[in-house]
Amino acid sequence: MGSGVFLIKQDGGLVEMSGRLFDSEDRLQALVAKYPGLLGGDQMDPVTPRRFVLAQREAGLASEAGGGSRWAVDHLFLDQDGVPTLVEVTRSSNTQLRREVVGQLLEYATHAVENWPVDLLQRSFEATCQGDGRDPGDVLTSILAAGVDPVAFWQKVKRNLEDGTIRLVFLADEIPPELRRIVEFLNEQMESAEVLAIEVKQYLGQDMTTLVARLIGQTEGARSRKAGAARETREWDETRFFAALQEKRGVAEAAAARRLLQWGRKAAGHVDWGSGKQDGSFIPVLIEGGVEYYPVVVYTYGRVDIQFQYLVSKPPFETEAKRRELLAKLNQIPGINLPPDSFDRRPSVKLEALVDEQRLTKFIGVLDWFREQIKAHHKPG
Repeated sequence: MGSGVFLIKQDGGLVEMSGRLFDSEDRLQALVAKYPGLLGGDQMDPVTPRRFVLAQREAGLASEAGGGSRWAVDHLFLDQDGVPTLVEVTRSSNTQLRREVVGQLLEYATHAVENWPVDLLQRSFEATCQGDGRDPGDVLTSILAAGVDPVAFWQKVKRNLEDGTIRLVFLADEIPPELRRIVEFLNEQMESAEVLAIEVKQYLGQDMTTLVARLIGQTEGARSRKAGAARETREWDETRFFAALQEKRGVAEAAAARRLLQWGRKAAGHVDWGSGKQDGSFIPVLIEGGVEYYPVVVYTYGRVDIQFQYLVSKPPFETEAKRRELLAKLNQIPGINLPPDSFDRRPSVKLEALVDEQRLTKFIGVLDWFREQIKAHHKPG
């Protein structure tokens, strides 16, 4: 039976392609990992097509924060807006496609939002790129808009996980009607998460292979509502930030955060305010020798992230010894006990630990030391 798919060769000859299901699930998984375009990013958003990078194959998921991997999703991709995209690949011959796989991916999504720290995702992405012989910075730049800082990108990933803004994709060589109805229903009902299916059909003919990807499940109602929700970001400023922080965490923690803001304005080149839908943040940005440094991020939910992972390419903290020195100084402060391996990560300090005046003074003293090390390195001569 003809497939209705034809190729015209350079000599004008016509090749009729025959539809063929994939011989193995591994083959389909490998193709998706190598060619993210099969996810149909232009069909997801014709105005601003989604561009994807592979963060990890068989991405481990823990059942609790800090725990070991209990499950693994087939593929974890990230789009240019930092939206984690969980892809579960199967063949139409898998009778579980209608039932178990749906529940399985929904369970994965729950634990991803709760237990995936963004620094783990970043390390996984970098390891995937290096394993493929590619530079992580170049790969990320290939999907980001001009001028978008990779630091800001990973902050978006963090906010998306916190807000539950993720994308779930069922990918198969044939999507049965039952799964189509389930996907459309879930996509209509879920607020932050997007649920889609991708059907990738394979056609063969005269030693040539054609793949055709088709997006399923994105109804007009779901598209309009989620596009509107995506635009619902908040432009945070000092007034909004401290009103939200004080409401969530109290006067004492707000006062500690204000001291950090005062330090940032005095010591840093400028302060950036976040745009999260639910939680605000500010980042003191130090600029020396044309290099930008982001020592900490302060959030309205009462956390201060230490930005070790963004110092690995910033002199003089590109050396492990220097980052360990910074970590040791922080851990000398009573009430702060960051893990010994966090010098390459993004550990957090609770604002409540800095309510005590002596602790806060010591913490700011470490930030002053951090700034002095940078200034000394960039000092002329």
